[in-house]
Amino acid sequence: MKILLAEDDIRLAKMLVFLLKKEGYNVDVVDNGEDVLNYIAVKDYDIVLLDWMMPRKSGIEACAVIRKQGKNCGIIMLTAKDTLENRIEGLDTGADDYIVKPFEFPELLARIRSVLRRHNKSYQSNIIHFNNGITIDRVKFTAYSNGQDLLLTRREFQLLDLLLQNEGTTLPREQIIGSIWDSADGISSNALDALIKLLRRKMIDAGRKDIIKTVHGIGYKIEE
Repeated sequence: MKILLAEDDIRLAKMLVFLLKKEGYNVDVVDNGEDVLNYIAVKDYDIVLLDWMMPRKSGIEACAVIRKQGKNCGIIMLTAKDTLENRIEGLDTGADDYIVKPFEFPELLARIRSVLRRHNKSYQSNIIHFNNGITIDRVKFTAYSNGQDLLLTRREFQLLDLLLQNEGTTLPREQIIGSIWDSADGISSNALDALIKLLRRKMIDAGRKDIIKTVHGIGYKIEE
């Protein structure tokens, strides 16, 4: 599941990224409305979390543009504006839901799940079948090789999912580390190498050949 978080409060943004990644979501973060539209233009997101008050284009303006462009992602407004008029404006502009700051993280998660269900992101639609015989379930965080459960940890699952999304493309080490770990600070390449080794072993134990390729000096990719 891919989430775009738009929040110009740096401290809040870091906390939300940390917690969302811990829940297994892939998260990109921006701090202004123009970057929201730039990211949306090149990448599909399941959920966009939009702060109302942002520089260079407000969240409500970005929401209007997203809907005008016909994007079908779920949109949740994050804002301190709590009047009935504000809520009506946000929903009428195209937001699917509206959560008032300050909020508890479990409530945000529940609203994300609710919006995903309303956008037909059902449990079944989160089961992705790849041509190489691997199936992943992004709700249960499980992966199967020709029907056999690979018994992955959450982080191993995130790594496999990331590589499968970019099959055939070499991902730099820094990009992988930034996507998999809650904070890239202090995470060494050795930690990534160790995670790759564990994932490879589980796939080989399941009867697969090694499809995770090391691209020396750059990073890793999946290739048959």
